[in-house]
Amino acid sequence: MDIHVPNSAFLGNIESFTSKFNPLNTSVLNVTSNQKWISIHPLVISMIVALAKEMEITGGFINCEDFSAKSRPYLLRMGLINHLKPHHGLQINEHESSGRFIPARQIKTSDELNQFIIDMVPLLHTTPEQAFPIKYVISELVRNVLEHSESEIGAIVSAQYFKKSNRISIGVADRGIGIKASMNKSYATKNDKEAVDLALRPGITGTTNKVGGTEFNAGAGLFFTKSIAKVSRDLFLLYSGNSFSSYIKHRLTSMLIYFLIQPLIEPLLDQMLLNGMEQQ
Repeated sequence: MDIHVPNSAFLGNIESFTSKFNPLNTSVLNVTSNQKWISIHPLVISMIVALAKEMEITGGFINCEDFSAKSRPYLLRMGLINHLKPHHGLQINEHESSGRFIPARQIKTSDELNQFIIDMVPLLHTTPEQAFPIKYVISELVRNVLEHSESEIGAIVSAQYFKKSNRISIGVADRGIGIKASMNKSYATKNDKEAVDLALRPGITGTTNKVGGTEFNAGAGLFFTKSIAKVSRDLFLLYSGNSFSSYIKHRLTSMLIYFLIQPLIEPLLDQMLLNGMEQQ
């Protein structure tokens, strides 16, 4: 596989990253990067680390050129370089990450998920009551990976708080079976787009095909996440298998979720339930 880390890769221009991905030869991961400046979203970091983790458990080889961009300290603090070049030998002045960012982290258990949520709270810069919707969303997103993806690496999650715009960027990635394969256990879907559309409907993504999912999993996590993003006028991206979006043309991971969420107040949940259902 080949990937190139460009000088900029956010949701609006993520093609600069996805278009350079070559999925062939899964035994080797070749990584190149812009040598002057790199500014990338936590989603992209999670995606790359997911590939690196897959190489680690499958015995693959990572061939990564040195990072010489001026923004290299950020890539070090976010854990990207450590996963690609464990023996990089680079030294930086570490800064306290609490309230600013969470480096790429592997989550494979409920306990690890709970710890991530605890560590994430300072990034919200708000009250516990106002943080509840966001904590719920994160829990549902990662639980979808743990319960449905069959990803051997679990979920890779990273996050960053942007003070000027008062927003949080979070990226979740895995290397599992994909939404279509997971959905086909209970529903017959023709392609990846149909499976993704179905997964975003409430009461679908539980562990059975009964309306409302199960008593343990209501099957509404992705729907609630999308609804919160819509109501708060933020962004949400769900990608699985082949492209369903005009600007994502390659299969990078089986499931990628990206969203920007500003600190929300608890009454937003009521509005989400009223407006979100009507928009389906």
